Amino acid sequence: MNKPTKKIPHFATEAEERAFWEGQDSTDYLDWAHAQSVVLPKLKPTTKTISLRLPQHLLDSIKAAANARDVPYQSLIKVWLQEKLHG
Repeated sequence: MNKPTKKIPHFATEAEERAFWEGQDSTDYLDWAHAQSVVLPKLKPTTKTISLRLPQHLLDSIKAAANARDVPYQSLIKVWLQEKLHG
């Protein structure tokens, strides 16, 4: 690519930087041909707490299934949802 790139400005806050990048094309500032893959092993996905109303008998069945697998029932629900979504 070897296109001259613009200098990235200094930002006082993360919010200021976020606002800047929302309105800019990063290819004007970075040569992505020289980019390298990075592994962030300690990065956890953002989670959002939700409220889900289930019939008591269904929740009891889920808890029994989770107990049989020795996993928390909320984790089992997440696994089942992921499998259903992508399976």
